[in-house]
Amino acid sequence: MRIDGLSLQGRPVLGAIDLTLRAGETAALTGPSGIGKTTLLRALAGLGPGFSGERQVPDRLGYVFQEPTLMPWCSLRDNIVLTAGVPAGQADKALAEVGLGGRGDDFPRQLSLGQQRRLSLARAFAADPDLLLLDEPFVSLDPALADEMMTLFETLRAGRGMATLVVTHSEDEARRLARRILRLEGHPARLVETAG
Repeated sequence: MRIDGLSLQGRPVLGAIDLTLRAGETAALTGPSGIGKTTLLRALAGLGPGFSGERQVPDRLGYVFQEPTLMPWCSLRDNIVLTAGVPAGQADKALAEVGLGGRGDDFPRQLSLGQQRRLSLARAFAADPDLLLLDEPFVSLDPALADEMMTLFETLRAGRGMATLVVTHSEDEARRLARRILRLEGHPARLVETAG
């Protein structure tokens, strides 16, 4: 993906950015709060406001939002079926993969925050995406639960050939999950590779 720049309400947020992710690669995106990490992810997903440049992303895209962003009026199963476009049996399999097997008829409000984050991962992986975007998926979790969720993510990612970009504020998390670490710096923000 190449961005010549992106502005929000007339204020430049992102400068020129050229980002390539290879199949099977996981990169971490770091930088200070408010620098534009989520904006870049949303632009990649086609969810953000318009930008000048080229956006070339695979058709099959998975996205895990900073907050679980679930449909509270739908069952856990339907949260996957309706968003990932998969049959109910595949949704049930995805729930089992994240430790929510047998709970397909429950509703998101019946889940703890950690379980809601598990559902978010199940929904993203169920579509078998070629590109997976994660926006601080383990934020607001205590250290033990965050470690458990990262292990679950690593298990789900293993054997799948998707490219993955994960936003995180944690350097430890970035080093654990990614082979490349990218950082947004400056105003407007530009991408700098800090490790790889």
